[in-house]
Amino acid sequence: MKTEAAISVKDLRKVYSTRDGSITSLDGVTFDIKPHEFVSVLGPSGSGKTTVLKIVAGLEKKTSGEVRVEGRDVVGPQRKIGIVFQVPALMRWRTAIENILLPSEVLRIDKAQARERGMETLRLVGLGDFANKYPNELSGGMQQRISIARALAHDPSIMLLDEPFSALDMMTRNQLNIELLRIWSDRKQTSMLITHSISEAVFLSDRVVVLGARPAKVLEIVEIDLPRPRTPEMRVSKAFIEIVDHIGRGIGLEYA
Repeated sequence: MKTEAAISVKDLRKVYSTRDGSITSLDGVTFDIKPHEFVSVLGPSGSGKTTVLKIVAGLEKKTSGEVRVEGRDVVGPQRKIGIVFQVPALMRWRTAIENILLPSEVLRIDKAQARERGMETLRLVGLGDFANKYPNELSGGMQQRISIARALAHDPSIMLLDEPFSALDMMTRNQLNIELLRIWSDRKQTSMLITHSISEAVFLSDRVVVLGARPAKVLEIVEIDLPRPRTPEMRVSKAFIEIVDHIGRGIGLEYA
């Protein structure tokens, strides 16, 4: 029996109206993500990657097509989805744990239960000793870990990540890639990552959905046939480099 996709996107179109006429961002984008799978959506800047994420998250309306999450049409934001944005967007007057608890407050989850869960996710991202620190006392990488913990705190079944490490230096970015895989291996949430980094997409993913330039179509869906758990050494392996090169040739090596 075929397993129903956790995320299903079919013939997705998004057209924006501007003073100078209509601009088509997405033109028939189609892909599925299976339960517990880690999939990256990759493409050049301006290709509509983040628009796909916002539509799946229920934060933006599609023009046409079908978007379903766990078998239901997306009509708005859903509790089952956790989102990590490019910028951590932590409230500077709230401590780390208070920032993590914010979604639980909005969802009116029991305070004691929420705090226990928040501390659990804080420990999961390796910052259990930083619960009472304010954002200005944390590095950029630590702030993004808090953002990940916040997205996990209400126990969503799906994680959407919008270029969460793009503003970080390469060393920190690579370290957080490892941390993200560790968290995913622990929780196995269905995950969709938006990125323009080919190497990041290949390192993290089971499959990579490659979008072309606007108006975006799916150029290819690439199976990442690399063993798990992934290790830093894999980045210099022949198999890894060949996959990166294959994708790069399809969308332009300047995006690697």
